[in-house]
Amino acid sequence: MTAAEIREQLAELREAGVKLRRRPARETHASLARALELWASPDSSWRRRLEQELPGATGFSRENVREGLARGLAPFRGEAWLALVRAELGDPARLDAAQGSMLSGFDATAVVLAGSIPQPTLLALLSPLALRSPVLAKPASRDPVTAGLVAESIAEVDPELGRCIAIARFGSGDEACLRALLEADCVAATGSDASIAALAARVLPKQRLIASGHRLSLAALGPEALRGDALAAAAEAIALDAALWDQQGCLSPLVVYAVGSDREAPDRLAEALARALASLERRLPRGQLEAAAAAAFRQECDGAELRAAAGGGVRLLGGPAQRYAVVREADSAPRPAPLNRFLRVSPVENPEELLASIRPLAAHLAGVALAGFGRDLDRVARGLADLGASRLCPPGELQSPPLAWHHEGRPVLLPFARFTDREAPM
Repeated sequence: MTAAEIREQLAELREAGVKLRRRPARETHASLARALELWASPDSSWRRRLEQELPGATGFSRENVREGLARGLAPFRGEAWLALVRAELGDPARLDAAQGSMLSGFDATAVVLAGSIPQPTLLALLSPLALRSPVLAKPASRDPVTAGLVAESIAEVDPELGRCIAIARFGSGDEACLRALLEADCVAATGSDASIAALAARVLPKQRLIASGHRLSLAALGPEALRGDALAAAAEAIALDAALWDQQGCLSPLVVYAVGSDREAPDRLAEALARALASLERRLPRGQLEAAAAAAFRQECDGAELRAAAGGGVRLLGGPAQRYAVVREADSAPRPAPLNRFLRVSPVENPEELLASIRPLAAHLAGVALAGFGRDLDRVARGLADLGASRLCPPGELQSPPLAWHHEGRPVLLPFARFTDREAPM
């Protein structure tokens, strides 16, 4: 596309938005709920198309895409969407009202997408529309499929609403097109911290910027989940959280902490995780790796082997040939995360040491899967909340966040809202 075409898209979207705001907001919310139901249903043509097209575009295996969508889209129901709208925006009539505290959206919202997992894309496109703000979306380079399918599905449900979403396709280095896209009144973007910083420098003070940078997730098991059947169940669940989407999302665990004084527990946990990942490789095979990703995976495995040979308690289970790796670390120091089913097991003595070990990661913390803490659970949960974790859940549930999850610790819809307080009497 050219910059002129993008500006034409923005003009058409603003015109369509004027018409959309003339009809009751309740109708728009109902249409979005119906569109969401299409994606939640495994039998819908849209879901089947995504399952068919995403593997070729992203490199994920078909089995992984199918399982990831089944789990990730299960909470994305129309009823849950309407509940989210009511919880954050109140009565939809507030968007139509001319009195009291009034809500409105922006004339147009530019959405700059990143990553390769479909669920965040779906929510990023629907959220501005809840405020009746038309959306111009730049698809992620690693997922050129989802945004276009979502736009088509909305148009099928509600043609008028469908005219309020458009896709701008251009290369990441096309400065003219990016400048045109960023002429929208509101800009919502996801990406690395560096890409967000570069984008933020181009957004004017009069515009609204809603940014989501780099995030990571972890798992922690207390003493009650580090032996017997409880250990096996927790390890299988954490391995699934890591295997889904090949550890590419912000809710994919990178490190598993073994908490307690049992010196053998980290080894048992590492062995259980390795068995679970080996089993998952047969059921949900890992996707294709780009050369740089494969090199990073191999480098961390080689480094772990060297540290293991030097003694001190480090072990490597799996490796590049097995298409997964688990490193039993001797301490809880932060180390690189090559992703693609690479897990570290870090020992810590108690909840205080756990929180101290996570503190260096706090600025990027998203979710933490917890099990086996017994009476200490509330203390651990409060400590993680104070560090900035936005989601705490059982192992196996990281990849199925509810629609209302406060990603980045903020509401889902309200960042896209403008408030007008009309004082009485007038």
